[in-house]
Amino acid sequence: MSLKGAAPGWSTRKKILVFSIIGIIIVALGVGLGVGLGVGLNHNNGGGEGNGSGTGGNGGTGTGGNGTSSGNTTVKWQPEVGIKWQIELLYALNDTSVDAHVYDIDLFDNPKSTIANLQGMGRKVICYFSAGTYENWRSDANEFLSSDKGNNLADWPGEKWLNTSSANVRKIMQQRLDMAVTKGCDGVDPDNIDAYDNSNGLDLTQDDAINYVNWLASESHSRGLSLGLKNGGDIIHSVLGNMQWSVNEQCAQYSECDTYAAFTAANKPVFHIEYPKGDTDDDDNVTAKQMSSACNAASAGNFSTVIKNMNLNNWVEYCP
Repeated sequence: MSLKGAAPGWSTRKKILVFSIIGIIIVALGVGLGVGLGVGLNHNNGGGEGNGSGTGGNGGTGTGGNGTSSGNTTVKWQPEVGIKWQIELLYALNDTSVDAHVYDIDLFDNPKSTIANLQGMGRKVICYFSAGTYENWRSDANEFLSSDKGNNLADWPGEKWLNTSSANVRKIMQQRLDMAVTKGCDGVDPDNIDAYDNSNGLDLTQDDAINYVNWLASESHSRGLSLGLKNGGDIIHSVLGNMQWSVNEQCAQYSECDTYAAFTAANKPVFHIEYPKGDTDDDDNVTAKQMSSACNAASAGNFSTVIKNMNLNNWVEYCP
């Protein structure tokens, strides 16, 4: 910003007053910039240690900031577009033979040793958990309150939508992020943030989802964890600045890949899953037609596409 000189004929006192005000403004801007840089540095230096308290960020109050994207992407790990990945969530990982740079595995089911083994092979590990639903089989299931739970998820027994604005829900999610730090995860894959697009029974809206996802980003980054958006195409532009990748299911099937291409346009990968065999879960290769429909969708040319069974077991095929 250039400053114009004082007009001729101004008194010395008036000049001093004007320049004093300008000086104060410049100092204030400098202080604000310093604070912003400090926040970025804190995120970058969050390390893999976490705070171990489960309180991070807003102390579990459930406010989650103003629900807007701050554009903060100063994190330890930003994967490149097109990186090869594997996802297996059905059971504890028992096959590390797939030559992929990134593995997405369940946070609860896998011990720290499995994650360390993958990292020893030069791989990065994303740890999956449901951030938006109650699952009655999880070890922390008894920590959720009745008031935290909404409608059942169709076709997913034992699972209910969660009130993501609840202070108790957010405290539990902080504890899960602490678990990810303790186990050594490089990043996290928080599922089911799109309650707004389902009959959730809690009146959750897109604004609630934006608030929650940006809160998860702040909590993850402060622990040195990278974070991706799981599906949630409607809120991409409100959270993209805080995400390191997208995990998308079936954008080719539903002709939505152009929506998720906002990530690759921002030099962030789309970890893309297609299920061309539908409900059939076997180790048979897909047909050439199924492969083409999964791999050649409009706008998905730079996506990291995997073809999987819907149960997300070890079986995987890649685009040619």
